[in-house]
Amino acid sequence: MKNYFTKYFKYFLIPIYFFAVSNPYAQFNDYTVKLGLQGHVLLPDTEFDKDLRPDSADYKFSGMGRAFVRFEFFTEIVEVEVGGGFGKLAGVDFNNDNWWTYIIPLDARVILSPFNMDVWNPYAYGGAGYMQYRNENKPSVTSPLEVKETDWVAEFPVGGGIEIGLSETIILDISGGYTFAQTDDLNGYKNDGATSEEKSNDGFYNLSLGLTFVNGWGGTDADGDGLTKSEEREIGSDPDNADTDADGLKDGEEIKVYLTSPLSPDSDNDGLKDGEEVNNYKSNPAIADTDTDGLSDGDEVQKYRTDPILPDSDADGLIDGDEVNTHLTNPLKADTDADEISDSDEIQIHKTDPLKPDTDSDGLKDGEELNMYKTNPLNPDSDAGTVNDFTEVNRGTNPLNPDDDVIKMNVPVVLEGITFETGKADITPESAQILMKSLKTAETYPEIIVEISGHTDNVGSSTSNQKLSQKRADAVRDWLISKGVSPDRMISKGYGEDNPRVPNDTEENRRMNRRIEFKRIR
Repeated sequence: MKNYFTKYFKYFLIPIYFFAVSNPYAQFNDYTVKLGLQGHVLLPDTEFDKDLRPDSADYKFSGMGRAFVRFEFFTEIVEVEVGGGFGKLAGVDFNNDNWWTYIIPLDARVILSPFNMDVWNPYAYGGAGYMQYRNENKPSVTSPLEVKETDWVAEFPVGGGIEIGLSETIILDISGGYTFAQTDDLNGYKNDGATSEEKSNDGFYNLSLGLTFVNGWGGTDADGDGLTKSEEREIGSDPDNADTDADGLKDGEEIKVYLTSPLSPDSDNDGLKDGEEVNNYKSNPAIADTDTDGLSDGDEVQKYRTDPILPDSDADGLIDGDEVNTHLTNPLKADTDADEISDSDEIQIHKTDPLKPDTDSDGLKDGEELNMYKTNPLNPDSDAGTVNDFTEVNRGTNPLNPDDDVIKMNVPVVLEGITFETGKADITPESAQILMKSLKTAETYPEIIVEISGHTDNVGSSTSNQKLSQKRADAVRDWLISKGVSPDRMISKGYGEDNPRVPNDTEENRRMNRRIEFKRIR
């Protein structure tokens, strides 16, 4: 028997070696259905092949063809196979004469293949079924018991094998095993031997070589990610993991919807995972700068807190990237320096500094100059009158008119409304209200020195009128000093009746001549 085994088994080793050194691509697990064709070499196991076998008897091999269909059963490592065959089981009897029996085995098998391998797939099987036999050529020896020449009997095949991938859809199958038949009539001889060892059912060994055709391999989607196993194999993603790169997107979504890489959690290298971009920020995971504003989506979200899908987050007319990189303004604040002018208007229209609320440092915010006073925010003295805009605004002069920048009091100015009772120097409440204007002038122009002159009509003596005019001038000076004006800035002088404004020929004219005048002397 050893010689026969060696003789025939070497033919099985040749294809094993050939395909082992090749580069197959078959997928043994995760498929729709497998269809297979096998050729079996059979070696009987009957009374003629056991203890009753004469030494001179030779072993005889025969053949069988078998077809099967195979499915996965809930898991990739368990398969269920249904198959059937037709063959001729042949041997020699005690007299070294030939016998043979036709067999038709039909069975179901459970196949276990626990190894997830790319080239080799070893497996073991066990099954049960029925087999029809028909004794076609009986042995020359007479059976001691009646033999059923044809019948259906139970059979139990067991064994193991190996699958070798030839291509993506074709597998070379090599297997060997043993089939237990629940009958002692396969060889046309039934023995009533005296010992239990001589009482046994017939069976046969088999060694097979076949081809298996895989349907649905590469077309299945075991992980439910929208990509077939074949597609994932070509891409390099994990067919058993719906999200290979753990970025929050299924591999199929990445390839077919978002055009990202299922092998990289951050396809555009912008600092955000693809899933975060799609699900949280609605940005494009395949473009580092979705809104093309000059800032990467990651910087917008993580650093500047701007909107990665809106180029101008604060709607100020400047794109976020320009604000950050060029102007250094706040892309989340339309008016960075809070001067009531948008950053865009400052840069593009007014040419002012969006980071400085008072570009010309005149004390007025740019927005106040433009919107309230119509002054130039780039020039601290808009009217070029030597006094800055802030001072003019606060003292009440026009910052757009240079004529009022410096007071012109070289010509005496009469304070209309400052009146005195005849022969008196008391300042009345009505006169105090008029003097408030003089106070404001003195406060507005702190650099000037003035003469306060008193004048009378011609009623009374010249000497008394001179003294009265001096008292009235002193009264005005004292009032201004009481309001905070420095005494050094004012000189009081009485002129009496010497300098009338109008002739003292009427009462109204005399009233006009009783007056206080201001004149700038330095």
